[in-house]
Amino acid sequence: QVQLVESGGGLVQAGGSLRLSCAAAETIIRINDMDWYRQSPSKRRELVARITRDGVTQYADSVKGRFTISRDNAKNAIYLQMNNLETEDTAVYYCHAITGVVGLERYDHWGQGTQVTVSS
Repeated sequence: QVQLVESGGGLVQAGGSLRLSCAAAETIIRINDMDWYRQSPSKRRELVARITRDGVTQYADSVKGRFTISRDNAKNAIYLQMNNLETEDTAVYYCHAITGVVGLERYDHWGQGTQVTVSS
């Protein structure tokens, strides 16, 4: 099991910015895709942004143009820069990582979650 440590959540006013960070406790493990998911009490957990090991990114339509995911492979870390935050972005944000030999095995790892609250 890969331990993922998240930080950067908090309370911000609508229109503000936050930057989330997630790093694996181990740096020698090869991590494939890394993602940010979020979940609010009224919604299912949803994918916010994904980045492959090669840097290819994918975003939910609701955050395109406002959020940017980036990655540091040497640190096994990802970041989520969130700008122009909206009250609908309020949720617990979870870091997710996939390890294993691509095409042969898959192991999913989750962080503990960090709360993001956007006030109007």
